Amino acid sequence: QVRLVESGGGSVQAGGSLRLSCATSITTASDNCMGWFRQAPGKEREGVASIGRGGIGRYAGSVKGRFTISKDSAKNTLFLQMNSLKPEDTAMYYCAASASGACDYSFWGQGTQVTVSS
Repeated sequence: QVRLVESGGGSVQAGGSLRLSCATSITTASDNCMGWFRQAPGKEREGVASIGRGGIGRYAGSVKGRFTISKDSAKNTLFLQMNSLKPEDTAMYYCAASASGACDYSFWGQGTQVTVSS
């Protein structure tokens, strides 16, 4: 059974930084697509960042230049470095993984809360 466990969320002031981690039971050394999503109260879930073949990160326009997705294959851990946080970044953040390079996101974590105050 695939497990994804997020950590690193918390409360910060605008302009601050947080680093989310996602420990997985699957190898991150492969080209399997993995990503971060978020969902704010009353809003739909949105993709934040993904990483797949070649380790190239892709980002939503709202976070580009502020967030960085990366992975540590030795520790099977996915990261999301979030800088210059804004109140609109407040949401539950979820880690997701795919069984292949196609980003079908079959596996999901339970989420970690990020709250940014102005």
